[in-house]
Amino acid sequence: MQIEAEKRALTEERDVLAAEVARMENLAHRLSDGCVDLDLLDERARDVPGLVRSDEIVIR
Repeated sequence: MQIEAEKRALTEERDVLAAEVARMENLAHRLSDGCVDLDLLDERARDVPGLVRSDEIVIR
């Protein structure tokens, strides 16, 4: 039973990590040279340094 519980826990962790990898691959693709998502680029450019203009409203 302990091995089955560990197997389930590891399977769940694998699935979570696979979803995170897919999300990161999607972001990387959208920021690549061949396909630039300007909205995403603008979002990342503002989010990384934490800069927002005074006339902008941030919704999270």
